[in-house]
Amino acid sequence: MLIVQKFGGSSVANVERVMNVANRIVDTYKAGNSVVVVLSAQGDTTDELIEKAKELNKNPSRREMDMLLATGEQQSVALMAMAIHSLGYPAVSLNANQVGVLTSSNHQNARIKRINTERINSELDKNNIVIIAGFQGYNRYNDLTTLGRGGSDTTAVALAASLNADLCEIYTDVDGVYTADPRVVKGAVKLEEISYDEMLELASLGAKVLHNRSVELAKKYNVKLVVRSSMTKEEGTLVKEETKMEKMFVSGLAVDDNVARISLIGIEDSPGKAFKIFSLLAKNDIMVDIILQSLAKNNTIDISFTVTKDEAQETVKILNENKERINFNSISYDDDIAKLSIVGAGMATNPGVASVMFEALYDVGVNIHLISTSEIKITVLIDKDDANKAANSVHDKFFSQFLLSK
Repeated sequence: MLIVQKFGGSSVANVERVMNVANRIVDTYKAGNSVVVVLSAQGDTTDELIEKAKELNKNPSRREMDMLLATGEQQSVALMAMAIHSLGYPAVSLNANQVGVLTSSNHQNARIKRINTERINSELDKNNIVIIAGFQGYNRYNDLTTLGRGGSDTTAVALAASLNADLCEIYTDVDGVYTADPRVVKGAVKLEEISYDEMLELASLGAKVLHNRSVELAKKYNVKLVVRSSMTKEEGTLVKEETKMEKMFVSGLAVDDNVARISLIGIEDSPGKAFKIFSLLAKNDIMVDIILQSLAKNNTIDISFTVTKDEAQETVKILNENKERINFNSISYDDDIAKLSIVGAGMATNPGVASVMFEALYDVGVNIHLISTSEIKITVLIDKDDANKAANSVHDKFFSQFLLSK
């Protein structure tokens, strides 16, 4: 079998953990498998590099940030190769350029266009364990790029798809996908399996188990994907096209506090205003989530929407620079909020799910600011201070019967 294994930063945070991962990789190799490994930067390396950059320049160039941040993964792969060598097994470390991970030119949020697998296959033919720096690529100008936080997951799945791997294992500090973050919600339990669509929604809504683009790729290329712990031998969660869990209306709950609400007040009520606003943001690569338009007074409307905190200040700046073109009276900004979402394929065929969620929020006195829905999700915007009690109340409402049956 050809197996792609990805290990996150916490899994290789120190010498002891590096050796633990090295032994796990070698065990897979000794079982007769060809092994390709993708690594993230060790521990808090990426955050530390960001802080170093900001000590010198509060608004550093995106290109130079990619040059800096890519070094974290290169340290990890070189150290892992050395660790595997110390155990007496062959390994070679490669960066994105050596592998041939070609990406778009959008620094700090690049997308993989293609992977040249010739070098990897050559190393596998030599019976080497191939260790590849995740999170990074290079563009058509041969500049280094990065894929965004969590991008090593995407590297791993893209490699698995390109190599037609039999299995892609994502190792992290949790032993699978849970019904909610077990650090926040008491009684959250691990799922044996979850569909691509449900996992994609959860990842996009703030669940920190998998990078959302990695799930998109897994679904597109039908990659067999398993999330499991690097610290234990327990079975993980299988992410697949269809699951057997039809009895569950809701498969998971996610909370995301990396969100800001921006409101444009007093926009002239005429055709094309929403297009002007959101096409402008799209041209500047600003990702918008929940959108609400409400009718105000004197033939004007208000439009509220959410973006990530990282992009909030830039969004406000862009909108203010185009105030006359859009024609609004004022702009307000709030980042003391959180998104709470429930996801489940069963919601599409079971009416009343929304009312149960809203009842759970009412039970603990949580006010809702905005609501967004799709066939398999319901998202609400609430005060950040209410996020934990809201998550626990909603989880109890939906999962108490399921948990009792476990």
